[in-house]
Amino acid sequence: MTTDTGTEVFEEHRPVLMGVAYRMLGRVADAEDVLQEAWLRWSDADRSAVREPRGYLVRVTTRLAIDRLRRIKARGELYVGPWLPEPLVTDLAQTVPDAEERAVLADSVSFAVLVVLETLSPLERAVFVLREAFGCPYAEIAALLDRGEPAVRQLAGRARRHVGERRPRYEVDPVQRRDLTERFLAAAAGGDLEGLMSLLAPDARLVGDSGGKARAPLRVLESADRVGRFLVGVAHKGIPDPSVRFLEVNGGPAVLILSGGKPDSVFQLDVADGCIQAVYIVRNPDKLRSLTA
Repeated sequence: MTTDTGTEVFEEHRPVLMGVAYRMLGRVADAEDVLQEAWLRWSDADRSAVREPRGYLVRVTTRLAIDRLRRIKARGELYVGPWLPEPLVTDLAQTVPDAEERAVLADSVSFAVLVVLETLSPLERAVFVLREAFGCPYAEIAALLDRGEPAVRQLAGRARRHVGERRPRYEVDPVQRRDLTERFLAAAAGGDLEGLMSLLAPDARLVGDSGGKARAPLRVLESADRVGRFLVGVAHKGIPDPSVRFLEVNGGPAVLILSGGKPDSVFQLDVADGCIQAVYIVRNPDKLRSLTA
């Protein structure tokens, strides 16, 4: 296999590899670093001996992501305020024609699920991602991780129960989410508390991620009243030279708020039973850099 062919093969599988790395790490920059390391391993490998390039590359990427995740956890860094994954711009409606597969992928990359995945061990997370997001057979996952299949099945069951117990219930209907997002944005921008309260579930939550580098609640806000009043307060303070852009983030509709043409924050909603169950706000500037293009 020539260098040019090797590059073509790697690029062919890049979307899958990025999907694995991002779901493992929840950070675009870290995922891109893992892919760079995987490319170096691939370029140095004896590719003539590789029967299944996709399997080989997924194995390398998964192991590199596990190693990086272990290093991150070992550092024990304290994050200021609630943590949310770095927003990832997606285009599943265009790239995944099958509606059922699209729904599975959207769910596996959602803010709600990635927050729960942060509480898993690196091995549990790898098994969950490979099995639930990409449908890998247990035998294949066992080979990827150098584990016995019974052990992998145990890891998968434990991870699935953990995620199921902690994952908030929400709907992935993009039309309904887009409609509620537009109505929410109009009410929030206008400081319309009554309008917000009509959209929010009584037990709605607001999770703001600033990393201590921007203004946002340092704790999760609980109840429609607290969430609504906070948003009205934000609207009254305003931001300089605001503009908005709708985009798909982590498999669902979201709003990018810009100030003077530069990213200020990203809003996304979880919806169930026709009401907003959760409001996610990412304001950490380090997590908005990939949205500057």
